[in-house]
Amino acid sequence: MTDNRTNQILNLPNILTMMRIAIIPLLAALLLSPSRSAGFWAAALFAVASTTDWLDGYLARRMGIVTIFGKFLDPIADKLIVMAALIMILPFNRVPAWIVLVILAREIVITGLRGIASSEGIIIVASDLGKYKTIFQIVAILGLLLHYDYSWFFGIPHTLLTVNMHNVGMFYLWIATVLTVWSGIDYLIRFIRVIAR
Repeated sequence: MTDNRTNQILNLPNILTMMRIAIIPLLAALLLSPSRSAGFWAAALFAVASTTDWLDGYLARRMGIVTIFGKFLDPIADKLIVMAALIMILPFNRVPAWIVLVILAREIVITGLRGIASSEGIIIVASDLGKYKTIFQIVAILGLLLHYDYSWFFGIPHTLLTVNMHNVGMFYLWIATVLTVWSGIDYLIRFIRVIAR
């Protein structure tokens, strides 16, 4: 029985999820410095972690090993790495504190509501709004971690396109913030409707 439970926890998708959580201290350590190189490596690490977020869900469904532990841990890992990145860049004024507060508050409230629903045996599935919110958050954070100007050759030989990644990150963060509030309200309405029944 113990071996069966261990196998349910220590499957490949869950190991990927746990690796995503294990990356957080390294990400935080990199973001103690506002340097360009630290931001670049932090962005690379965050990109790898974001890829495992998609990969663990895909593998769990493909291999038929969706577990209660995985369903519990996966959204927590997502929220932890997003919040770690945003909180660590706050001292460098790369992100408005109120936006971080809105994102953090939404995640705490929705996690609490999911817990209440789960205790009543009710599952409220994530909406597409929540999925879009996550995608825009990931793109925004990558831009904010890179932060500096980057130049690429753009089509015509010897023509450089310089892009300020902080501005790119903020553009997507505004969209992510709107989606964060919108998806939070949407979930709250669906929660009230389900509980009312």
